[in-house]
Amino acid sequence: MHLYFEEDGAFKAGTVLSQAGTAYQVELTTGRRTKVKQANVFFSFESPSASELMTRAPQEAAELDPAFLWEVAPETGEFGFADLATEYWGGDEGPVQKAALLLALHGNPVYFYRKGRGVYRRAPADILQKALEAVERKKRLEAQKTAWAKAMAAGELPEEIGRDALKLLTAPDKNGIAWKALSDAASETRQTPLRLLLSLGAIPSAWDWHVESFYAINFPQGRGFPAGLPLPETYGDDLPVADVTAFSIDDSATTEIDDAVSVTHLEDGRTRVGVHIAAPSLGILRDDALDKTARTRMSTVYAPGLKTTMLPEPWVKAFSLDEGAAVPCVSIYFTVKDETFEVESSETKLEKIVVAKNLRYDKIDDLVTEEALAADALEIPYAHEVAWLWHFAKALQKKREEVRGRPEPTGRIDWYFVLEGEGRDARVVVKGRRRGAPLDLLVAELMILANSTWGLWLEEKKTPGIYRSQRMGRVRMSTSPGAHDGLGVARYAWSTSPLRRYVDLVNQRQIVSALLGTGPVYQGNDADFFTIVSQFETIYGLYNDFQTRMERYWSLRWIEQEGVKELEGAVIKGELVRIDGLPYVHCVAGLPEDLARGRKVRLQVIRCDLVDLVMETKLLAILDEAETSTEDFDEEVIEEEAESAETAQAAKAEASAPEEDATAATLSTAS
Repeated sequence: MHLYFEEDGAFKAGTVLSQAGTAYQVELTTGRRTKVKQANVFFSFESPSASELMTRAPQEAAELDPAFLWEVAPETGEFGFADLATEYWGGDEGPVQKAALLLALHGNPVYFYRKGRGVYRRAPADILQKALEAVERKKRLEAQKTAWAKAMAAGELPEEIGRDALKLLTAPDKNGIAWKALSDAASETRQTPLRLLLSLGAIPSAWDWHVESFYAINFPQGRGFPAGLPLPETYGDDLPVADVTAFSIDDSATTEIDDAVSVTHLEDGRTRVGVHIAAPSLGILRDDALDKTARTRMSTVYAPGLKTTMLPEPWVKAFSLDEGAAVPCVSIYFTVKDETFEVESSETKLEKIVVAKNLRYDKIDDLVTEEALAADALEIPYAHEVAWLWHFAKALQKKREEVRGRPEPTGRIDWYFVLEGEGRDARVVVKGRRRGAPLDLLVAELMILANSTWGLWLEEKKTPGIYRSQRMGRVRMSTSPGAHDGLGVARYAWSTSPLRRYVDLVNQRQIVSALLGTGPVYQGNDADFFTIVSQFETIYGLYNDFQTRMERYWSLRWIEQEGVKELEGAVIKGELVRIDGLPYVHCVAGLPEDLARGRKVRLQVIRCDLVDLVMETKLLAILDEAETSTEDFDEEVIEEEAESAETAQAAKAEASAPEEDATAATLSTAS
């Protein structure tokens, strides 16, 4: 005797070996033996054999029309499969037919609802119609998915895929047919979805991917500002106009001029140095429409050839310290002894200034040399003031170095790019600026002085602020005051770039409130205050990562553009090498681990990957020479450079992983 029964959700047939009460010992067609309870048995039969029934039943079930079965099934109530088999075959059904009908009922849940073992109920007509429409729709979608996948695998780009290509990578609907088609095609062609879309032209170039994916993720509403934002008015009409001659120092591309300086010699062997900071906090109030917009951005975004401002252009123009404009500002004045450059006192004021001149780095940097400064031979506007401030900056730097316990890194060239043209087709030119160059030193030291003084001043005024501190090499932002060991200052509160950084705007509100005695805009226990710190650190980090990523992109583009075949660099950590003449850190596989920091190596360039932003190189030689100075190998900078290079290398390694994981790895690098 044979049994047709259900085991673990599957229909099976087997030969009875023995029976004990309501349980059977059954040998399956596979030869395996199993125990079957009577409650799980659909029916018993003598012929055909169990294996023949298991072969023929599915074949006959495939020939049964579920729609016709639905028509002949009882309209109401439940029915057993055996009863319907009798009705269908007119009482002439055999074991194969009964099994086939059971399989047909069970395999068509749209038509029949299972109500028990072997017991079913016909689906209501209206529900059946909707279900059939859904099934048909699913078939059409499946056919569409298959067609799209085949087209992409054959090198053709479906219009629908091309239209949403970027979204498929940055915010994919994993249940949508477009993503499934892309995933299937990528698997068939053995590449990542990103690489496939690049090859199909859906994403025009690696540059488009890096740039557009960043903006799609971080600016989902677009790079523009929301419609309906208010326009600026006139601010600070009641403020006194400072009797100073102020000038700014920025490069020609700078449109958000946050800071200017002034030098006024007093009669008692003292000099009054003014640091004047644009005051957008007078017009952008907490939680107004523009403030909320600025808070979502948190900072201006910078990358070679790209800039997306934190504030709309009219608001930048209203507060920027442009030449000839009378604008409100928060000024801090330092009284300095001429003989020793010791700062004796400081005073903060809310006032208006008229900037006499916007000096530009790129037009005067070559003229402002240490030799010219020492010889008092500058030939630029405000030459005397610039020379005096440089000597003052040198004294400030020396004082900080005493606190730091080591000198500031100097001499290293910081490389940057100038793009001739726009976008992916731009020609890239590499330029360098020596770290610690006179103009850089002058501006940096004055801003450090202002930020550190205001940090202490806020604490003295018992006004909460956002501080940037460093302990044990770890930099953090917090509402709790703390020393910044890396700079060698007791307190440091970013306050000098309120047109470009939201934290500076927040700190300026606190400074102004303390100055006017109106009470802090943000209280120390204000949850919003803590949220701003967290949001800023996250978003600012993403922006910095993007800038670094684009610097890597343009480094590789320059190598390709110039046809560079060999490169030299200096070891900074393990297998990481800082390439000479580029802002690029490269991982050299197989580099001896015992090489001293600063040791020079020569590499052969084999291939540049503009998508994963890595190079394939071959070590040609370990040179006898080393960097003349390794003091600029600051641990914090090294860790940032190492993380950038290792992240890019990890993304490259993921290219051989399953396509979904590889895309996620690429996106994590992009974000």
